[in-house]
Amino acid sequence: MNRRQLIVVSAAIASAVIFGGSALYYNRGGGSGTAVVAEDSNSLIREHSPVIGPTTAPVTIVEFFDPSCEACRAFYPIVKNILAQNPHNVRLVLRYAAFHDGSDQAVGILEAARKQNLFEPVLEALLAAQPEWAPHTGPDLEKAWQAAAAVGLDLERGRQDASAPEVATVLDQESKDIATWQVEQTPTFFVNGKSLKTFGPQQLIDLVESEVKLTRATQ
Repeated sequence: MNRRQLIVVSAAIASAVIFGGSALYYNRGGGSGTAVVAEDSNSLIREHSPVIGPTTAPVTIVEFFDPSCEACRAFYPIVKNILAQNPHNVRLVLRYAAFHDGSDQAVGILEAARKQNLFEPVLEALLAAQPEWAPHTGPDLEKAWQAAAAVGLDLERGRQDASAPEVATVLDQESKDIATWQVEQTPTFFVNGKSLKTFGPQQLIDLVESEVKLTRATQ
């Protein structure tokens, strides 16, 4: 087995462990098989929420994610492929669930990137470099900043924006909405307000496809 094959196999095993562990959580009650319903449905998407994809798309994936979360990193190419397969019909709305140590500071980097119109490049850079800046032994945020700088982020301006009061306000609102929607792990997905009955990549793909077909049928 050559080095590239070893990397692919190792990644597949790691993804299986991550997805399997998350699925076990869902089956134990984190995702009970019925859609989570909140009294305030408007709280699922906020004005500050980052959006990837067309704002007018009829199907919306809301993902509560943590920049330090390994499963979020594993899911990102899957979600990105869903968007690529449905360029006019699906959008992604990201909600911050900063559950890990240092994730609140990583959110600050992402919010700073938004002000420089670099949200997606910096998001992808942070996810790609996640093993370096968010190891199990503890976060090294300077490496996260360097990953962001590598895709063009102005660090001096970015550090100022990341510590702005607005970031703390966003995180406070996210925390309240996390409680409202009973989010206890990342990633947690809602598709047009519907939660996954069981957790996994194919389950997400299937739910998005069903919503796309439903919207086409009603057009």
